[in-house]
Amino acid sequence: MTEAELPELPEQAGLLELRTVMRRLRAECPWKAAQTHRSLARYLLEETHETLEAIDELAETGDADHLREELGDLLLQVYFHAAIAEEAGAFDLDDVARGITEKLVRRNPHVFPPPGEEAPAAGDAAAVNDAWQEIKARERPRAALDEGIPPTLPALLYADKMLDRLERAGAPATPDPDGGIGERLLALVAEAHAAGVDPEQALRDTVHRLTS
Repeated sequence: MTEAELPELPEQAGLLELRTVMRRLRAECPWKAAQTHRSLARYLLEETHETLEAIDELAETGDADHLREELGDLLLQVYFHAAIAEEAGAFDLDDVARGITEKLVRRNPHVFPPPGEEAPAAGDAAAVNDAWQEIKARERPRAALDEGIPPTLPALLYADKMLDRLERAGAPATPDPDGGIGERLLALVAEAHAAGVDPEQALRDTVHRLTS
């Protein structure tokens, strides 16, 4: 299936209702009307961390309702920012959805091959990720090494992403496992990266076991 062959799907009632409610709140609620992208940033961060907590709980308790609730709170932030941008004439929710849909189609040619071409073999999950990164690099040929990696990410996650970028750029880092604390931490992140382990999640799981 190509991008042109994607089916026209009707907008789901729940999503449409949320969009309508958000627009009305922006028009009639003083607090909602006063918010800006910048003032909402803290709530986006908080809701992201609460969603991560719900994911951890799901693995332990199977409580999918909590995750559903937190995903709703996170989705609200997307709708809120889109409503503000729509009022400013910058973009709207459809533009947000269309942009990510186009990106998904473009970067997954094994599922959505370009018109007139056959879909390449997908390979395993690692091969699919490599292909995604190669397409991304072609789209941004002059991007700085750290472009798109927020420096405010948790340190282990930031290190993992930077190690990946350096490796793909042909300049892999060689942290000293016998060096200072920073070097030893980076060496552990490199070890986790080589093993396909998320160091942030691994540490969070371990600390959670200590306190549960």
